[in-house]
Amino acid sequence: MEKQVYISEVEREKCRKVAEAYSELYEEDDILVLDAGRYGFVKLQYYRPSVGFDGVTTFTDSQKLFDSLWEEWRNTQLLMFVKGTPMAEMDYEEMLKSMPKEKQRELLEKRNYFAQKAGIM
Repeated sequence: MEKQVYISEVEREKCRKVAEAYSELYEEDDILVLDAGRYGFVKLQYYRPSVGFDGVTTFTDSQKLFDSLWEEWRNTQLLMFVKGTPMAEMDYEEMLKSMPKEKQRELLEKRNYFAQKAGIM
C-alpha cells in the first residue's frame, strides 16, 4: 500500500523557510512550528504542562502558514503595545487602527522583513 503524501517537496521547503523566518515568535509566545513529514507543518500553541498543546493546526501551503504566523506575531505585538491601557479591551483591528501611524508603518515593515526572510516576496 502506498502512503498518501499531503505536501509537495516544493511546498515543504517553502514552509520550512517560513517556519525559520518566524523563529523569534517561538521565543516570545507559546507557539511552535514543526515539520510533520508527509503531513505538512504543524503549528502548536497554547501549551499547558498538564495537558500539552491546546491548539494544533496543520499546513500544507506556505502562504497560509505565513499568514497565520504573521497574525500571531502581529497580535502579540499589539497586545504588548496596549498592555495596561484601556485599548487592551479592543479587538485587534481596533488596536491597530488606534496606534500611531509610525507604529503601524513599523508593523508593516516587519511583515515585509518576514516575507523577505521566508522568500515569500
